[in-house]
Amino acid sequence: MRLVGDRPPAVSADGIAGGRVGYLVFLPADVDPVAVMTAHGIRPEIHPLEPGTPPAPEPAPAPHPGAVRPGGPARLDDAIRVDGERRLAEVDGRELDLTYLEFDLLAHLVTHPYRVHRREALISDIWGYGHIGDGRTVDVHVARLRRKLGPAHRGRITTVRRVGYKYVPDHQ
Repeated sequence: MRLVGDRPPAVSADGIAGGRVGYLVFLPADVDPVAVMTAHGIRPEIHPLEPGTPPAPEPAPAPHPGAVRPGGPARLDDAIRVDGERRLAEVDGRELDLTYLEFDLLAHLVTHPYRVHRREALISDIWGYGHIGDGRTVDVHVARLRRKLGPAHRGRITTVRRVGYKYVPDHQ
């Protein structure tokens, strides 16, 4: 996509006409980007990569990295069960009352046992955006999740100091 404003195309330092500047802008899903650009005096033009080449079909949207895959329940130990299809988590047969992000965090940890998850990676994988803040967001959610798991199972989410967290299914 090339955005065309009031200025003519620039000539870059190597003599190639049409030097480009790119911007990454995040907009809510219900906002039309063409309308936003037009409102700001920018005329969007969409061009194929090579003349005569039809535009590539839009790829199917990838699932959110932190999303629990549909399918059967994930049971990696006898105590904690996560069912992504029904968005249900149970501890010793007792259903947990989890927020959306707590569920995704628990499901992510349970489906990747023994792996150390850096706070920044959890922010990216579960929350879906780059690191903003100081990592305390993850710490607070883990603390709430441990509390909801109860005293018998809170130790299954272990802290790796100065790094992040890991899920240990057989931790007593």
